[in-house]
Amino acid sequence: MSGPKLRGYDAVILAGGRSSRLGGVPKAELRVGGETLLERTLRAVQEAVCVAVAGPPSLEGILAHSAYTPVLVREDPPFSGPAAAVGAGIAALGGFSAGSGAPRRPWTFVLACDMPDAARAVPVLLSAADEDPSCSVLAVDGAGKTQPLAGLYRTDALLEAVAGGPATLANLSMFSMLARVQWREVAVPEGSTADVDTWDDAVKWGIRSGSRAAAPSSGSAAAAKE
Repeated sequence: MSGPKLRGYDAVILAGGRSSRLGGVPKAELRVGGETLLERTLRAVQEAVCVAVAGPPSLEGILAHSAYTPVLVREDPPFSGPAAAVGAGIAALGGFSAGSGAPRRPWTFVLACDMPDAARAVPVLLSAADEDPSCSVLAVDGAGKTQPLAGLYRTDALLEAVAGGPATLANLSMFSMLARVQWREVAVPEGSTADVDTWDDAVKWGIRSGSRAAAPSSGSAAAAKE
């Protein structure tokens, strides 16, 4: 089965979970090496043509001061899981294409913002898709764990997977959403998809409970509500 060669890609960044095991502290706002996890993830896909970040309005402050200009969207309803977030992101990317009059890019990166070292996995997945564009590619780590939130997807397949809209995507697992998507595993560098789920995970990256991004100024907060 043939497929589109990799000539530019879009990206959906997931940044809107409850962070329940971190006491509700937003993962996207945690800092590693002087930058937030959200900024770090955006940098990992800096070659993307268009980027949608699925997360809460509180992230406007980070995005306003970052070097990147993604659109911020929200899954419907909020906190209804990664599949719903991907659906919201894909819809927003369609708006980008419609506004510019250009067709969608044939590939879409999906990346969770809680993997501090994801930048090492990104070029491996891009290279794998370029060598064999017959299907989507998902990262698999050294322990054999497949990570659907570190994947480079054929856009046509992803569009079909989210076609049912919010009503079918809410609280659906990623693997359930991908049931009809053809994909293959690609081994990525060890640790590159390790995520920050708990404070023990965070400490490994030098993150402490107070090392989240500063809140936006009152002016920025007001703008985020408009």
